[in-house]
Amino acid sequence: MATAALINLTSYTEVPSPLGPLLLAADSSGLRHIEFVNGRHEVRPDSPWREDASPFRETVRQLQAYFAGELETFDLQLAPQGTPFQLAVWRLLCEIPYGETISYGELARRHGNPHASRAVGLANGSNPIPIVIPCHRVIGCNGKLTGYGGGLPIKEKLLALERRQLRLL
Repeated sequence: MATAALINLTSYTEVPSPLGPLLLAADSSGLRHIEFVNGRHEVRPDSPWREDASPFRETVRQLQAYFAGELETFDLQLAPQGTPFQLAVWRLLCEIPYGETISYGELARRHGNPHASRAVGLANGSNPIPIVIPCHRVIGCNGKLTGYGGGLPIKEKLLALERRQLRLL
């Protein structure tokens, strides 16, 4: 029984970024979380997690390349946990091209239910792996920025980076 628990042990590390510190968490299934340490909600590692930066070398490398404007598509093993609806929405987020934005209504339409923009918005807001799963690319139907876990200034920076109007590194 103890061996099975070790296989799914969650590791975490905190890394600096041009957006402020990020908390990364992963287990043997892949990357589970990216949290903005200075975001809207207090972030702490879960108590059974263990601090270990070694599983995150590739994640950190790709994040740094993204922030430098050198990487448009992440190639990481992702393992977000959510409902089937949330997982479907998060898959759709990954299909939004770098540098482009869509509305919540358009995301709902792509999901197959054009009347589900609120539900899609809730799923978008529950994304446990922001930046890599690009929930920042979803905006209001009027073109205005709406909520973001790291705060609207971070969402603005990510969109400006992707429009090549800003370099973060």
